[in-house]
Amino acid sequence: MAQDETRLCDAVPATELERRWAAVRALMRDEGLEALVLQNANDWLGGYVRWFTGAPANNAYPRSLIFPAHGQMTSVGQGPFGGVNEFDGRDPLAYGVGRQLFTPSYVSAAYTADYDADLVLAELRRAGWRTIGLVAPASMYHGFARRLDEGLSAEGVHSVDATEWIDALKAIKSDEEQSRLRRTAAMQDAVFAKVCEFVRPGLKDFEVAAYAQYVGQQLGSEQGIFIGSSAPAGQPAMFRPRSQQGRELRAGDTLTLLIENNGAGGYYTELSRPIVLGKAAQEEKDLWAFVLEAQQATLDLLRPGASCRAIFEQYNAFLRARGRPEEKRLHCHGQGYDMVERPLIRHDESMSIAAGMCIVVHPAVKTERAFMTVVDNYLIGADGPGECLHRTPKTLIELG
Repeated sequence: MAQDETRLCDAVPATELERRWAAVRALMRDEGLEALVLQNANDWLGGYVRWFTGAPANNAYPRSLIFPAHGQMTSVGQGPFGGVNEFDGRDPLAYGVGRQLFTPSYVSAAYTADYDADLVLAELRRAGWRTIGLVAPASMYHGFARRLDEGLSAEGVHSVDATEWIDALKAIKSDEEQSRLRRTAAMQDAVFAKVCEFVRPGLKDFEVAAYAQYVGQQLGSEQGIFIGSSAPAGQPAMFRPRSQQGRELRAGDTLTLLIENNGAGGYYTELSRPIVLGKAAQEEKDLWAFVLEAQQATLDLLRPGASCRAIFEQYNAFLRARGRPEEKRLHCHGQGYDMVERPLIRHDESMSIAAGMCIVVHPAVKTERAFMTVVDNYLIGADGPGECLHRTPKTLIELG
């Protein structure tokens, strides 16, 4: 058993998982729920399954989970027809899981859409549960959710959406989680420092992004994305996906790169600073000064008890007062096991800021000639944001 533990990349301790389970089960008792059902299937926004189990969902293969009010979890995942593993809940590779069920289902083979749900329904039927909570049904594949809903309705099982309750628990980070978020931010600082040493004219944008990913994985990262691009003076260097990173860097270019990978047991933070291969234009310097002001203005609003909707409106008032267009994007947001998780700082969020949240603050401004952003994470304390988790200097980087 001890040998198996070395297979895990910096897994959270069992005590942290048990803390979460106890909090969820107290909530389930209050709401009269006998079990929860959830499903995730991707690397960046698949954090619910990892929050419950410590193991990530990835590669578009669905991982479905039944979390009971009493006893061990059941998982359903990719594998052979009829595959079953039985555990005592103490296996380090499947901690808290009593049964693993398998089926070879794929979204690229539409006729397999019901397979995972049929296994979940059989387990619910076997246990005799009649009141079920669904967690993050928006993350479930349509075929799974449709089949699950049909099966529950046919058998007279009552289901409710439990997402709001779980989100409220998931958003507040324990001391253990806060420690890991700090470690992830430190890893990203190290990646950015290496990128600044590596970047030079003649490289393609994707080579810089690939190097950042390589360094991050050497430092323990598992998942994430690296978006960005370069542009010559007088053109905005925008966030771009890998498929649009074919441009070659030249002297005088500006490079925007967002380091958005996880580390330290799967926790996400994100970091970005502008890099100029030469001297920055005055317009870039002016925009950089503005995004720093905008970041600080946001931090001043992130106080426990503050409504996220109110913060968003106050931030837009700040922009209007400075003659800037209102923010239409996601202004800033929580992070943890998900690259983007609640609370969201925008007009449609019902949550308020609370101590223990991890918030990434990433104001940005774009003109016809330049794009500028600053991206950093903060933990919310009793009086508001603490010290910036990232130690990378808040400067416009000029190389050469």
